[in-house]
Amino acid sequence: MKFLLVAINAKYIHSNLGVYSLKAYGGQEAKGLGQEIEIGEYTINHSRQLILADIYRRKPDVVGFSCYIWNMEYVSAILYDLPKLLPQAKIWLGGPEVSYDGPKILERFPQVSGMMAGEGEETFAQLIRFYGQGEEKEEGEKGGEKDGEGEKGGEKNRKKNEGRVELKDILGITYRKPGQPSQVCVNPPRPPMELNRLPFPYRELKEEDWAHRILYYESSRGCPCSCSYCLSSIDKAVRFRDLEKVKQELRFFLDRNVSQVKFVDRTFNCRKSHAMEIWNYIHEHDNGVTNFHFEIAGDLLDEEEIALFSKMRPGLIQLEIGVQSANPKTIAAIRRKMDLEKVGRMVARVREGRNIHQHLDLIAGLPWEDLESFKDSFDVVYRMKPDNLQLGFLKVLKGSFMEQQREEYGLQAGALPPYEVLSTKWLCFSDILKLKQIEEMVEVYYNSGQFTQSVKRLEQLAPRPVWMFEELAGWHESRRLWDVKHSRLARYEIFWEWVSSRFPGEAEEFRDLLTVDFYLREKAKSRPGFSRDLKDMGEAFRRFYQAEAKDRKLLPEYVGYDSRQLAHMTHIEVQKDGRAFLFDYRKRDPLSYNAAMFEISLSET
Repeated sequence: MKFLLVAINAKYIHSNLGVYSLKAYGGQEAKGLGQEIEIGEYTINHSRQLILADIYRRKPDVVGFSCYIWNMEYVSAILYDLPKLLPQAKIWLGGPEVSYDGPKILERFPQVSGMMAGEGEETFAQLIRFYGQGEEKEEGEKGGEKDGEGEKGGEKNRKKNEGRVELKDILGITYRKPGQPSQVCVNPPRPPMELNRLPFPYRELKEEDWAHRILYYESSRGCPCSCSYCLSSIDKAVRFRDLEKVKQELRFFLDRNVSQVKFVDRTFNCRKSHAMEIWNYIHEHDNGVTNFHFEIAGDLLDEEEIALFSKMRPGLIQLEIGVQSANPKTIAAIRRKMDLEKVGRMVARVREGRNIHQHLDLIAGLPWEDLESFKDSFDVVYRMKPDNLQLGFLKVLKGSFMEQQREEYGLQAGALPPYEVLSTKWLCFSDILKLKQIEEMVEVYYNSGQFTQSVKRLEQLAPRPVWMFEELAGWHESRRLWDVKHSRLARYEIFWEWVSSRFPGEAEEFRDLLTVDFYLREKAKSRPGFSRDLKDMGEAFRRFYQAEAKDRKLLPEYVGYDSRQLAHMTHIEVQKDGRAFLFDYRKRDPLSYNAAMFEISLSET
């Protein structure tokens, strides 16, 4: 019998920890019964036909789908067609998107045999035994004495059924009763697992499976917080994996130079001793390649942790800090505890080291947050100077406390995944649309890191941080630039058109700043139309590169390259005031990926 665990990820670089963990845990059970477990990983960018074809070719007997808000519609479409191709295959669902309304899910999908809720490793192992023990029986039919078999036959059947698993015995599932598919049964939930029982999920992973991908990892489960919008808050039993096991497993990633490992621990630093030991380990065993991502509470950091961070290689770790709102009434309403002032201090302390990427989050659509309140929250977080400011929108998740408050909050959300907020008592849909536009501008002109010099100057001219992105959004609206895919060069041209019209007195300064921003990323073939004409500088550039090819003062790593090759591999830009800058694309900032930039003298050459 073959089991196929299907994961449909948002992007190719993502992996699905859930299916790997199920396979690793259920593997021993399957091996003992002579069964096979395979993983099929796809993305929402694959065509449904391609996924269906691949599942069909594998000929599984049982198919399990990992369901999330970003892939549920995709999974739903596949569910309608899969039984037509594999009518005998049993279909099971699992994951957060189907964990809280099992009977409704089975009513919606009559082709589905059942669903697993909550932690699925032990549940899956028991399903393997159930299907591996032979033909399904109706509940209560234990294989006892049959007509004509007599006492000996009954004893034979009793021995045969020793150790059998019936669906009614498996905790954490909702299922159709065998032989009576119209009858849906809901079993009691499964208690939290002991994490040290779980095997390492990636032991059998091959290099092609981890190359250029993010591998997700957990050293704990559960969350100490009670945020009303989050499903993790339901599991209050925070459990930690043994640190010696964690270190052995981190060694696997480090030995193989995995590019990024993302911890899925909900509040990684909720136990300082646990966090510090892991951070110390990856610092002491740094391979110079692997990046580790942690979601933390900023106000739980202290100076001992900051001191350790300061010693780390730039890019070794990155931190994600969920601020969500700066409105105290909002924070209280979502049942969150946070010392905002301390968050700001700790973010500033981490930033001083210039070696750790910090990602700060805000959520639009929370209770008591109207448009002006959200703008205030935006300004507060922006002034913390994160490397990435994520402006997200409330997802009203099934099973969350937030969903229960719909009526009280006047909360309207999308009927289909991802159930994103449409309006609240404090925020109308037109306000949501304005924030969507601001979000887009933040992504393009701030989070991309491609306009650092220009935005830094713009901050000095803007009355408040959010104003910059509101104005840019208004420019896009007036020029009908939305829903048009713009090239990187076009983004610079659009910014130039807006800033030169909005601040004509500073236009020449922005011309130079935007040009620097443009060339910090790459030596593009097409030069921006607003950049200065440097045709008369050809001879000065030629003399500079000839001198550099001879003495290697600024480009010592370019041994063996002549002056023409140096000119092709680097770039020189001259500004209005006569200052000249050399861009070295072999030396890049590990956090921003910007090229190294040196001020040079062209007159000496």
